[in-house]
Amino acid sequence: MQRQELMKRFLTATDKTGRFIVSSKITGITYFVEPIDNGKPDKLWGDVDPATNKLTGNYGNKDIGAVKEKDSLITKKNGFVNILTFKGSPLGEIDRRDKIYETQ
Repeated sequence: MQRQELMKRFLTATDKTGRFIVSSKITGITYFVEPIDNGKPDKLWGDVDPATNKLTGNYGNKDIGAVKEKDSLITKKNGFVNILTFKGSPLGEIDRRDKIYETQ
């Protein structure tokens, strides 16, 4: 995929995909961040029907701000290197990596 097409796809519907880009002011490196949805959320969200005491609605699975792993744009095929999947804050990881790159 060409870079221009990749950028357009990466930055389309970011409220639904959760994708964003961070450019470091320290190292000049650009980081692409893409939250991966690994399945059902820990908690279900919706309304409790007072008559049946059952959960209604499906609020937790719509526009969750992440993509399925199979839909990821961050791949070697698309030209990305140093791809890392982790739990926690992507901004904390960017800061950690930036400090390493700064000392090299």
